[in-house]
Amino acid sequence: MDTTTAADVAVPAISEVAGSAVAHAAGHLSFTDFFLMADPVVKAVMLILVLGSIGVWAVVVEKIARGRRLRRQVAAFSDTLVAGRGLDPAQSPFARQVLGAAARELAYDPDEESLGERRARVERAARRAGFDELKVLETGLPFLATVSSAGPFIGLFGTVWGIMNSFSAIAASQDTSLAVVAPGIAEALFATALGLVAAVPAVIAYNRYATALRRLQGEVSAAVERLGGELVHRRAAQHRMAA
Repeated sequence: MDTTTAADVAVPAISEVAGSAVAHAAGHLSFTDFFLMADPVVKAVMLILVLGSIGVWAVVVEKIARGRRLRRQVAAFSDTLVAGRGLDPAQSPFARQVLGAAARELAYDPDEESLGERRARVERAARRAGFDELKVLETGLPFLATVSSAGPFIGLFGTVWGIMNSFSAIAASQDTSLAVVAPGIAEALFATALGLVAAVPAVIAYNRYATALRRLQGEVSAAVERLGGELVHRRAAQHRMAA
C-alpha cells in the first residue's frame, strides 16, 4: 500500500524549485552584486584593486602619448646628426635642451684642457640634459611595479578573508550546504580575479615602458657622442683658423 502523502511530495518539489532559483540567481550575478554582497573588508580590497587598475590604465594612456612624442624627437635629432644637415635648436624641445647644454659647456674653454677632456665634458652635459627630458617617461613606473607585485597579494588577502567568512557561516548555521558557503567563496574568487586584472596589465606595461626607456636612453647616448665629436672638432677648427 502506498503511504506517500502530499506533504512528502511537496517537500522535494519545493527543494528543487528553491535550488533552481538559487542557481538561476547565481548565474545572473553581476560584478555589482558581488561587490554589494561582499564583507566590508573584502569590499575595501575590491575598491583598492579597482582603483589600482584604473591608475594602471591612466599611466598606460599617458605613456602612449608622451612616449610617442619623445621617440619622434629623439629620432629626428639622431637623423639630423647622421645626415649632417646642421643643428637646429628649434627642431624640438629635446633638441633645444640638448644643444643648449652642449653649447654652454663648449663656451667654457680653458687653455689647459685637452680636446678629449673637452669632448667628454660636452657629452656629459648634453647626455644629462637628454636624460632629463626622458624623465617624464619614468613617472608612473614605480606605481606599475607596485601594482604588479602587490596586486595578486591584495587579491589573495580578499580571498582568504572571504573563505574565512564561509567557514564562519558554516559554524554559525551548522550547515555545510552550498547555499551557506557559496557567497563567501564567490566574493573570495572575485577578489582574486580583481587582483589579477590589476596586476597582469601592470606587469606588461612596466616591462614594455622600462624597455622602451632604456632603448631611448641608448639612442640619446649614441646621438650625444656624435654631437660631442662634431661640436668639439668644429670648435678646434675655429681655433686653428683664428691662430
